[in-house]
Amino acid sequence: MRGEYQQLVDEISAVFGAPATLEDRDFGLIAFGAHGGDDDLEVSMDPVRTRSILQRRSTAAVRAWFEAFGIARAQAPMRIPPDPAAGVFKGRICLPVRHRGVVHGYVWLLDDEHLAGLDLGPATPDPRVAQAMETAARIGALLAAEARAGAELGELLRDLLTARPAGRDAARLALRDALGPAADGPLALLAVAPWRMDADEADGDRPGSAFAARSGVAALCAVPDSLPDGSAALAALVRLRALSAPAPARAAADRLLHSPRAGADGGPGLAAAGLGTPRKGLAELTDAWSEALAAARAAAAERRLGPLAEWAAIGPYRVLTGLPADRAADHAVRPLLERSYAELARTTEVYLDCAGQAGRAAAALGIHRQTLYYRLSRVEQLTGLDLDNGEDRLLLHMTLKAARLG
Repeated sequence: MRGEYQQLVDEISAVFGAPATLEDRDFGLIAFGAHGGDDDLEVSMDPVRTRSILQRRSTAAVRAWFEAFGIARAQAPMRIPPDPAAGVFKGRICLPVRHRGVVHGYVWLLDDEHLAGLDLGPATPDPRVAQAMETAARIGALLAAEARAGAELGELLRDLLTARPAGRDAARLALRDALGPAADGPLALLAVAPWRMDADEADGDRPGSAFAARSGVAALCAVPDSLPDGSAALAALVRLRALSAPAPARAAADRLLHSPRAGADGGPGLAAAGLGTPRKGLAELTDAWSEALAAARAAAAERRLGPLAEWAAIGPYRVLTGLPADRAADHAVRPLLERSYAELARTTEVYLDCAGQAGRAAAALGIHRQTLYYRLSRVEQLTGLDLDNGEDRLLLHMTLKAARLG
């Protein structure tokens, strides 16, 4: 279907004699039209358009600027002024891509000297605008069809991941029938957490279905109550060429982490992603989901692991994420977890991460070795644990790591 989008965007570019760009409603790039001429160099120098094409997404500041003008509710083309503070140095003409009253994306044109006199109506619209909007409506129909297909697959994936054991076989068979031959090939399961479920998803729409259809993602779904605090996570089932080649899953994670729905408040950079061990077929998909969620939680707790962590690389968190979320911290270590002792806790964790090697730990902390020894002696007094005892050190280390998970 990608070729169809490109053809339609090229039609709009030809109508105006200017390059057009098509993005989905989450500002993910779908297609862009080129227009031969002397203006190409100037157009290519527009930073927002260049970033969108090269990185296949827009920044949060750009999205916020455009959305502030109500483009998600627009029924007709809109002019949007520049905002240098957001990196938008040239104004835009936005053609909303709608189908049956729902915005599925946007076609963008640079509002430069070439289009400065373009009348957007509604009283006396330029005939080129009406022609372009007809093409935009055809794009909307295609995006809506993708959304429906993606929603069905997403629902089947969610059914499988959340089904009780008695209903799991039926959910697996249904998803296998829907996926066809891809269901028996190498697959990876991603978790992006937390994921903000909005009104569209509550009404039955599913996140990123257009993105899924163009990126090797077989199915996407938001899974409520995935995290210990009750937050949702996004599940993405990704087709691989081989079990040992997870690059498509990593690329999908990078794209999804930049979605405006990633993060507790929809802010990119506030979410983490986890990748379960790739499997062949759907038989162990629920185990892969548990691994992916655990890896995402580990990436959020230990930023050196993320923003994407793979289950095989999260070390002790493979055990710690399996502990009950409402567990109480060990009574001996609990005093060290109080906010007033945060510096002592960090010192202890770094020291134990360095396998008890004082020189390495002092260098990592940027303190004198004697200062390190003083702090560790205070930890022993506070907890009653002996840092020369292997079991006490293990208890202390694991409790401090577990506390990061929240």
